[in-house]
Amino acid sequence: MEIVAHGIDLVDCPRIEEMVKRHGERFIKRVFTAAEQAYAEANKDKIEKLAGRFAAKEAVLKLIGTGWRGKIAWTDIEVVNNAAGQPEVTLSGEVKKLAEGLGIEHVSVSITHTANFVIASAVAIAEKGQS
Repeated sequence: MEIVAHGIDLVDCPRIEEMVKRHGERFIKRVFTAAEQAYAEANKDKIEKLAGRFAAKEAVLKLIGTGWRGKIAWTDIEVVNNAAGQPEVTLSGEVKKLAEGLGIEHVSVSITHTANFVIASAVAIAEKGQS
C-alpha cells in the first residue's frame, strides 16, 4: 500500500452556520447523508460536526483532483465515525468511479475543530505500483 494523494481543507464554522440558517433543510439534505445528519443532530456542537464533514468532503475532492463539479454529488462522500469514534470515509457514485480510476482503494481522514474552525485532512491509499 502507498499514499498516492493528499487533500486538506479549512472551514469557518460560522460560514456553515450561516448556510444552515439561510438554506435550512435544502442545504443539509444536499450536502449531508442521513447518517451524517443524525450524527450532527445527536451532538451539542451540531455546527462543528457538520463543518467537519463538509471539510472532509472538500479534502476528498481535492485529493482526487476534481473539486465539486460535473456529476459529483456531495453525498457521494460519506463521513461517519467507527465504533472507536474515528471518522471513516465511504465513497459512492461519481466520486467512487473517479477514485477507482486513480487506483485509490481507501481514503483515510482526520478532522479537528474548535468552535470557529475545522480542518480535515484526507489521504488516498492504493496498492503499491497502481498510482
